[in-house]
Amino acid sequence: MTQPLRAATYARYSSDLQSSASIEDQQRICLRLIADRGWDLAQHYSDAAISGASLLRSGFQQLQEDARHGLIDVVVAEGLDRISRDMEHIAAFYKQMQFLGIPIVTVSEGEISELHVGIKGMMSALYLKDLAQKTHRGLEGRIKKGKSAGGICYGYEVVRAFHEDGSIVTGEREINPEQAAVIERIFREYDAGHSARMIAAGLNADGIPTESGKGTGTWGPSTIMGNWKRGTGILNNELYIGHLVWNRQKYHKNPQNQKRGGTAEHACKGGHSAGAGIADY
Repeated sequence: MTQPLRAATYARYSSDLQSSASIEDQQRICLRLIADRGWDLAQHYSDAAISGASLLRSGFQQLQEDARHGLIDVVVAEGLDRISRDMEHIAAFYKQMQFLGIPIVTVSEGEISELHVGIKGMMSALYLKDLAQKTHRGLEGRIKKGKSAGGICYGYEVVRAFHEDGSIVTGEREINPEQAAVIERIFREYDAGHSARMIAAGLNADGIPTESGKGTGTWGPSTIMGNWKRGTGILNNELYIGHLVWNRQKYHKNPQNQKRGGTAEHACKGGHSAGAGIADY
């Protein structure tokens, strides 16, 4: 009697804003397909809150490792875009599974062929490009309203609140009084002729942490001065004089090591930011 195929499921969702229940939902419909085909479940593999454009996914890597060791006979997923949204990665995974004699079967597309890899890979690539453009547009909209486009600098903290409809308030920040006093001290001492090294040494000597509440970081000259061309460092941060500077850098992911690298871009300035008076001399 022929043994049932050992099926491995793969599930993924890409954003922290999505529910972890998404993994369970994907696994449930994959299990239904496995039962319909008369296969046995070998293992569930999953990655939570990780982009499908990244190869640095522990669940995805383990799936491939187990496949190479002959632990599974078929890969099952909700859709090909759950496995990856990168054309190169999809093609490489498909090629590897084909070499191992392991078919890929999805609930959406059925058994994956070269045609699926080409068409779905292109669709996923276009989706990522469109998503990037929409995200950039949304961030620009925040800047136009004087809000933060992401991240927070020393002297401010994120406003954690909800709108009346229950949605999360985004892009709002408020002054952290303790950190604001440190910012003012840095500007006063620099204006008095102190070097960045002297200012950093003084802050460290007084036991002032670089981030409120953590107390583990120490100040260095580069933290104070930074790079004037890139607008880094306390003294070069235009937010402290009421200017929101955005889109200064553009990041590209290196396809070999999956690490991001930045290149200088034209900076866009918004209007006066809320609470910029902490450095309003």
